[in-house]
Amino acid sequence: MDIIVCIKRVAQTAEAEVKIDSSGKDIIKDRLTFDMNESDTYALEEAILLKEKFGGTLTAVSLGTVEAEDTLRIALAKGADSAIRIKAEDFQELDGYKTAQLLKAAIKDLKFDVVFTGCIATDDYYSLVGVTLAELLGVPHATLVTKIVIQDTKAQVHRELEGGLVEHLEMTLPVLFTIQTGINEPRYASLIAIRRAAKKEIKVIGASEIDPANIQANASLEELFTPSVGKRAEILTGSMDEISAKVAGIIKEKGLL
Repeated sequence: MDIIVCIKRVAQTAEAEVKIDSSGKDIIKDRLTFDMNESDTYALEEAILLKEKFGGTLTAVSLGTVEAEDTLRIALAKGADSAIRIKAEDFQELDGYKTAQLLKAAIKDLKFDVVFTGCIATDDYYSLVGVTLAELLGVPHATLVTKIVIQDTKAQVHRELEGGLVEHLEMTLPVLFTIQTGINEPRYASLIAIRRAAKKEIKVIGASEIDPANIQANASLEELFTPSVGKRAEILTGSMDEISAKVAGIIKEKGLL
């Protein structure tokens, strides 16, 4: 089985103070740490599990600057056979559609049975790269996948829906899956594997292999800004009768009575 997994290096902002830079279109990253996108770690693990079960090849692909090669080397240390970096610096401002086009250009000539992506990136929260890539490749896809069982050329897939529901699909390979967090338990790369991965070659492709004129964005980032903080709650004080009267007055004022 031939597998491709698309991964992304992202800033870790959950516990950090995020500030917008002078351009108004990005955040200040000097003091931020970077790691593999969370749902991509689960996608990578699922890809490795399939490779261990069925054999074949596993290729990790990332669109990013040279620093993204650190993330690709972690994928190599965990079990990927080869890695490709698409030079983000060659393609100016990126949106989800443009990202999907670049990924498609990098993998369209590779043989694959399954393509994996994470279900969402924690830096831009587009959640559209995977499904757009599937459309560009002309293969069926399933999003928010929580279980995969493959037999012959068929895949039995469970995917998460709203309200706690789960959808069961039968799909014919080749396919693309966007993976939900929690589908598995991602492994750690051993120190020995990391050292070995540091010596492996990463294929780098850019404008000389992919003509920027053929890669078009369909959205333009206008501005990043911090939402203004408004009045969130009003604490009512007094006796129960007084509070009840105040609540009734607020409801009447809002036109709900």
